Amino acid sequence: MKKFFDDIKKDIKFKSAGPGNKLTEDSSSKPQAPQVPRGAPRKAPTDGAHRAGAAALARIEQQQQHRPKVQTSQDAIRNQVKRELEAEAAATAASLKNTDVEGACVPQKDPSCFSVPGVFFICPLTGKTLTKTEKEMHIKEAILMRFSEDAIEASIMMIHTFNKDKERVKAAVDIISKYIENICKNPTEEKYRKIKLSNKVFQEKVSGIEGSREYLQALGFERTTLPVDGEDRTEEFLVLPAQESETLEQMKAHVEQLQKGEPLRAKLDRQPQVFRPSQHATDFQLPPDFYNLTAEELKREQQQKSEVVERNAMLRTKAMREKDEERERRKHNYALLRVRLPDGNILQGTFLAWERVAALYQFVRDSLENGWQPFELMAPGGQKLKDEEELALNECNLAPAALLTFSWDAAVQADIAAAGGKTAVLLKSALFENIKTLS
Repeated sequence: MKKFFDDIKKDIKFKSAGPGNKLTEDSSSKPQAPQVPRGAPRKAPTDGAHRAGAAALARIEQQQQHRPKVQTSQDAIRNQVKRELEAEAAATAASLKNTDVEGACVPQKDPSCFSVPGVFFICPLTGKTLTKTEKEMHIKEAILMRFSEDAIEASIMMIHTFNKDKERVKAAVDIISKYIENICKNPTEEKYRKIKLSNKVFQEKVSGIEGSREYLQALGFERTTLPVDGEDRTEEFLVLPAQESETLEQMKAHVEQLQKGEPLRAKLDRQPQVFRPSQHATDFQLPPDFYNLTAEELKREQQQKSEVVERNAMLRTKAMREKDEERERRKHNYALLRVRLPDGNILQGTFLAWERVAALYQFVRDSLENGWQPFELMAPGGQKLKDEEELALNECNLAPAALLTFSWDAAVQADIAAAGGKTAVLLKSALFENIKTLS
């Protein structure tokens, strides 16, 4: 501002200096302009005016020095993105602290250093607890053992569980259903009770499906060799002997059972655990089973993130952000969730990362002494989760681990208090038999 005033003063002096001369000209040869009579001489400013002007200039200079730099909206957004990326990198580094083999203070193979020993499953047929590597083989063995008790049920389980291609399974089920439908509609027609094993449709659609032949044999089909009409050779067939009408009705029911069949899957073991009140409720040490990536892959990805934080500090579209969020969600297979109860105790359970919020509510409800009483769960960010929520746990940012807050429904609690009642015990007594302390 001071420079601005100085420039104005110089401009005024320059204009009042009269016409200029060229350097090559003799100034004495030029006629001088007539003197214009000046007005009354200007009075010099008083001391008070000097002091006021100096104070004003000093104040202007001080304001210019201390005025903050104005940021454009683009700069502000870029800085915000940078802060988010740095926070994300720091969060990933924290999660890697206990999965990095080189940096972990306790060897990974020691389950005692983790918040949960690992991820386990329960076989629905035997009730046995299984690891991830054991479950598939155990399920197959359990289904095969089931043949001695119920061959129809076992073969249906086999068809839907052993074969991973759902489209091929559906095609085979449709063809088998057609076989039985034709037999039931034409019980006296022998041709409908014979299936040629070399038939193209049977070979392409049915024969390659594990459990399909076992199912047909469980219905009563018998493998036999029959002569080919008009030819001097034989072929193998599956032949169903003539059946009574009552048996045919049972076959219809078995076909309906086949059509409604589902793959037999080991159920995730929630591993419910109660902890005493603790300040370490948010400290999670997760085993490698909770991640899709190995510890080395996670470490490498974190290093890459650290290198590109500056480069990625740019404006991102909504689609770009959603894509990044989806990629983050796919990293986690499971979620270890803790619920802080009003009495300070903490309830812990293991979930699939893509399970719905309703599964979490059901787990808590099954653990309560009074499961009928309505309650609410609050996510770490203050988000109130709804019982009928259709979102998955990872979509609510609850994977791979989170601490939630439990509270009773206020209106119901008021009614209970008005009636003179109170909720003394929260959790079922069986859960307190193995209560632990977080450290």
